[in-house]
Formats: sequence, C-alpha cells, structure tokens
Amino acid sequence: MAAPVRGMIGSTSIGNTTSFQKKTRSKLVSIPGTRPSVQNGQLLVSSGVSSLDYVIGGGLAVGTLLLVEEDRYDSYSRMLLKYFLAEGVVCGHELFLASARDHPDDIMQELPSPIVDDVAGMKISEGQSQPSDPENPDTMKIAWRYQNQPKVQSKVRNVLRLGLHSLGSVLWGDDVCCKDNPAHCHALTTFLYILRGLLRTSLSVAMVTVPSHLTQNRAVMGRIIRLSDTAIALESFKGSEKETNPLYKDYHGLLHVRQLPRLNCLSCEVPDTKDLAFKLKRKQFTIERLHLPPDLSETVSRVSKTELAAGCGSTATGNKHLDF
Repeated sequence: MAAPVRGMIGSTSIGNTTSFQKKTRSKLVSIPGTRPSVQNGQLLVSSGVSSLDYVIGGGLAVGTLLLVEEDRYDSYSRMLLKYFLAEGVVCGHELFLASARDHPDDIMQELPSPIVDDVAGMKISEGQSQPSDPENPDTMKIAWRYQNQPKVQSKVRNVLRLGLHSLGSVLWGDDVCCKDNPAHCHALTTFLYILRGLLRTSLSVAMVTVPSHLTQNRAVMGRIIRLSDTAIALESFKGSEKETNPLYKDYHGLLHVRQLPRLNCLSCEVPDTKDLAFKLKRKQFTIERLHLPPDLSETVSRVSKTELAAGCGSTATGNKHLDF
C-alpha cells in the first residue's frame, strides 16, 4: 500500500503560487547618446567615428579608457580626438579636455560639425503645444490633492568625456620620450592606473593620445598599453615611402589594433581582419579594410613551359607533353 504523498498536498494547499519568476530584462541606465551592447549589455557611447566603433566592438564602453598612439606628425590622432569631443557636444555630454601643447579653447574651436543638421528638427513647431507649468494653479485642476506634496528632485544622469592630448610628451614635464631609462617612468603608469580605477566607478569614458614614436623605452610603452582597455595605433604615410607607393594611393595611413577590451568576460571579441587603413575625406574620417589594387603588370608570374621538369622517367625536355 502506497504512502500518501504529503508534499503534493501541502504544496497545493498554499494556492497557485510558484517559486519560479518570470525573467525580465534588467533595467539599464537611460542616458542620451548611449546604447546597450548586444554582446554583454554594457553601456556604450560612440567615439565619433562609426567605422572605428565597428572595429572596437560597437563603441566605447562607459567606464573604459581608449589609448591612441599618435602618428608621426599628430595630424590624424588629433582629428580622432576632435571627433570624440564633437560627438559629446552633439549628445549633450559633459566634456573635459587637457593639453599641454595647445590651449583647450583652441581645440574646441576646431571641432567638426555634424554632417546631418538636426537643429531644425529639435525646434518646437509652431502648432505644437508648449509644456504646461506645474506651478500654475490652473494646470493642477486634475491632481489638486497633490499640490501640497513635496516635489521630487530627479537629477538627470549624464556621461563625462575626458580627452587628454599627447600625454607623456616633454611638454607635460615627463622624460619618457627623452631617455631610455626615464626617472619618472612610474609616474605615467601610476596616473593611468588611478584614472582607469576612477573611470570604472563613474559614468565616464576617456580618450588618451600618446606619442609612442617618441618613446625610447618600448617596455614602458608596453605597460601603458596594458593599462588601457582599448589601444589603437595610427601609422601615417606622410614623409614615408608608402606615400608615393601606388598600392596605398587610396589611403592616408594604416590603423593597428593593439588591444581590445575584455569586459565581464575572459576573452575579447576577435575582429574580422587586422589589415585596416584610414583615409580622411572632405566630410568624414573613415576606417576601411585594406584592399590592394590588382596587379596589372605585363610580366607573367606563372611558370613558363620551358621550366617544366621531366617526370616519370621520360626524356622529355619540357617542350613536349609528359609521356606515361
């Protein structure tokens, strides 16, 4: 004789309750100019260059540090910094810019303008009604009971964009670019370590440019790269043999991906290709996959018939077909 199932009776007597809960999406912070990542749900902002966002995994994650190794003449790395700041202006983010060579106001005056002008769309049309004033007693006829209730001061959260131009150069009073064994080599790495820790605990994102071509000690440069979340290097064709090379006539330089971020995971996203090149157009800065033009030379690269080797023990000299 089977024993009565008491567990089943006890569970049904409670009611139609269950310990399972419906899985819902986690509430993300809604900030203008941000969007969640499709891989890990991390909050992302744009770097100002859509093609660069695609290369580094969809954009810059909030709370991370992007390191840009400057080109030899600091032309295109400076342009990337301007695009980064201009994107913050369009999205209404807070900006912080520091530079030892140029005044920050001069750099802000050179920011590029948006390609699509949305100023007209942001204006309120004449036929649209204006928002009501909550302090006007005439507008509180429906919710008259809540007039004496304390008002909730909801503070809008925003993202801070930090831009540090040519950090580690001589103009900053650092000797990393002057000596093989700098005396203050730990000052720069300590600063980046502390900055990265502050970014992790705040709604901030930073872009730092470093003159890596002037750094004498490559070990110091390696530590700087490892202290950043994302690291890229710009190689300009100005003043080099590649400037006159017909293979690179459609580009202005090469882009090297040194490091990709590893956020909430053990491995980073592997890009499709590492052969990347950039070019500065009249209205935008683009990064493309490096495509070499076809070889249209008259010399044939295939092996001629006279160089065919004889096989199968025949005495053919190469001018006849092989005899089996």
